[in-house]
Amino acid sequence: MILTTTPTIEGHTIEQYHGIVIGEAVMGANVFKDFFASIRDIVGGRSGSYEDELTKARKIAFTELEQEARSMGANAVVGIDIDYEVMGEKGSMLMVSISGTAVRTVANI
Repeated sequence: MILTTTPTIEGHTIEQYHGIVIGEAVMGANVFKDFFASIRDIVGGRSGSYEDELTKARKIAFTELEQEARSMGANAVVGIDIDYEVMGEKGSMLMVSISGTAVRTVANI
């Protein structure tokens, strides 16, 4: 499965458009992660626990996107857009939403 943010794929011709596909993941952050992240905010540095949750959410969203595209008969997704949101009470949830257009391509010879 080819995934790209561009509207075309170099060396390939899009022969069929299948439609828009979306992958989403919402991840909750627990109290301990919030506590240690707040300490990081005070002393500086990166919050590894939040980065790990964000990475996990992004991987889940991409997996959903690919599965939906495959179920439509696509072998690529073009025009991918990735959005990140903080949701929930006190921003306790992280959401990743990925969308694109599922297509069937053929390699140019």
